[in-house]
Amino acid sequence: MTKTKIAMYLRWGLLALFVVLVSIAAYLHQVLGGAKVPSIHALCPFGGLESLYQVFTTGTFISKIFTGTMTLFVITLMVAILFRRSFCGFICPFGAIQEFLGKLGHMIFKRKLIMPTTIDKALRYLKYVVLIVTVYYAWKTAGLWMAPYDPWSAYAHLGEGFDSVWKESAVGLIILMITVLGSLTYDRFFCKYLCPMGGLYGIVGKISPFKVVRNQNVCIDCGICNKGCPMNIDVQHSLKITTAECLNCQTCVTNCPKAGALDHQIGGKIMKPLTVIVLVIVVLFGTIAFSQAVGIYGLTPTPLKTGESINYEEVKGYMSIKEAAASTSTDLKVFYAKFKIPENVSEETKMKEIFKVSEGYDFDQIKESLETR
Repeated sequence: MTKTKIAMYLRWGLLALFVVLVSIAAYLHQVLGGAKVPSIHALCPFGGLESLYQVFTTGTFISKIFTGTMTLFVITLMVAILFRRSFCGFICPFGAIQEFLGKLGHMIFKRKLIMPTTIDKALRYLKYVVLIVTVYYAWKTAGLWMAPYDPWSAYAHLGEGFDSVWKESAVGLIILMITVLGSLTYDRFFCKYLCPMGGLYGIVGKISPFKVVRNQNVCIDCGICNKGCPMNIDVQHSLKITTAECLNCQTCVTNCPKAGALDHQIGGKIMKPLTVIVLVIVVLFGTIAFSQAVGIYGLTPTPLKTGESINYEEVKGYMSIKEAAASTSTDLKVFYAKFKIPENVSEETKMKEIFKVSEGYDFDQIKESLETR
C-alpha cells in the first residue's frame, strides 16, 4: 500500500474514531451527568468563541463552557493558521458524519450531485451570517443562545429520546434532519452552507502559508480532483488552492493519478499527505496534552469544596433534585417549593427530567424566574 493510500485511510479512520468517541461522550453525559462527563458544548471549540466576550469583561465563562473549551478554541485557531481548515477535514465529528453520509449517498444515487452554481455561491455566505448572528447574541445574552437551534447539540442529545430533544431543541432537530438529507445528496452540506466555525476557520486560514498547488506541466486534466472534492472547489483549473472553502481533506491530492501534479506546500516546501496528517494531530493533541499537564484544560465543573455552595441559577439539568438541593445548601422541602416541584416527583429525578413525571413542568423557565429575583 502506498503512503498516499495510507494517508487516505488514516484520515477516514481518524474521522470515524472521533465520531465514535464524541458520540459515546455525549451519551455518557446524559447518563452520568455533566459533573463527570463534559457536555457537547464543552467539547466544541465554538463554545470558546461564544464565551470570549464574557471572559474578557467578567473573567468568567458562560454556562457549560470551561477553561478547556477556551483552550481548545485557541488551539484550533492555531491549527487554522498553520494548516487552514484541517480541523474540519481531519477531526470534526459532525463533518465526518456528513462525509460518510455523502459516501452513502453516492452509493444510493450512483453519482455525485452538485448544487447549481448560482444557488451554491449565494448559500456559501450563509455560514458567515450564522457566525455573526450567533456570536452577537452569545455575547449579548452571555449564554449559549444558539443551543436550541444547533443540529450538533440535537444529535448529542438523541440518547435522551426523540420527545425530549424535540421539546428542548425542535429547530435544531429539524436542521439536523435537513443536514442528514442534504449530506446524502450534496457533500458536506452543513460545512458548506451553515457551519459558523467552518466560516471562522476559513477566514483565519486565509493567512496560512499552507496550500495545495497544481503543476500544470504534469497535470493530465483528468478532472478526478474536481470530482472528488467534497467542497466542489475547481482544483483542476487552479494553480494554487487558497480559498476559504478548502478543508485540507487531501482528497484531491490522494486521488490524483499523476505523481507531482498536486502537492501540499508550506513556505515553498512540498509536504506529503501523511506528513500533513501527522503534523496536524501532533500540534492539536500535543498542545492539549501540554494544557492538561499545566492544569488549564478542564471540561467539567470544579467539585465543590466543603462549605461551598452554588446559586439557584447554577443548578444543572443533570443534577438530581437531591443533589441540586445539597449543592445550593437548601433544605430539600424548601428546594421543592422554590423550584415548584410537585411532591410526587422522586428526589432522585434529574432536574431536566421532572417534566416526564409532571407534565408541563419547565425547569429552564422556573430557573430563569428565580434568576430575575
